Amino acid sequence: MADLSAFPITRQYPAIRPDRLQLYSLPTPNGVKASIMLEEIGLPYEVHLVDIMQNETWTPDYLSLNPNGKIPAILDPDGPGGQPLALWESGAILIYLADKTGRLLPTDPGARYETIQWVFWQMAAVGPMFGQLGFFHKFAGRDYEDKRPRDRYVAESKRLLEVLEGRLADRKFIMGEAFTIADISLIGWVRNLVTFYEAGELVDYASLKAVPAWVERCLARPAVARGLTIPARP
Repeated sequence: MADLSAFPITRQYPAIRPDRLQLYSLPTPNGVKASIMLEEIGLPYEVHLVDIMQNETWTPDYLSLNPNGKIPAILDPDGPGGQPLALWESGAILIYLADKTGRLLPTDPGARYETIQWVFWQMAAVGPMFGQLGFFHKFAGRDYEDKRPRDRYVAESKRLLEVLEGRLADRKFIMGEAFTIADISLIGWVRNLVTFYEAGELVDYASLKAVPAWVERCLARPAVARGLTIPARP
């Protein structure tokens, strides 16, 4: 049995199965990247719901795992060299789990870096821009009389969707026929923009063809469907 007692996070979220990978998350667009990945690769794991609305990521125990105070994060009792590994940042988690299992990331060096390129694009562009649009359209920012901030993020989100539309114009998934971590990194954000943020009309989502078809293909995967709901919200 693995001993995870050296990690303060296990005081806040005790591990029932310490021999399994521990996932600390909530089904947000970032959080579901880890849960979808884990469902896709079939690696046994134990999930802990982190209630961000109750500021659970800002406790000393959680910050000991992720000093940036965000979800998701993982604690793998069987990390490199058989030693426990604590890891945060959703993109890093995707690459780590892909390398650990040899799944969902091409082994060809060129294709590998091209896949990682799209993951980084999601993290650097899609996530921040879509998230800001959500703030200014649905949350507190919608009460601002000055709509220039919202319109800036609308315009940039539309541009990013057009980049994705072009990439998917002649392929099933981001990297072609194969579903990869690039798709996992993006599906939660694109789906969230239209459903939870209710911004489809703002970004003219209905004018797109390849992106909605890609979303449906991703959602048709059982592991994706499961991962989008893990862990169940309180």
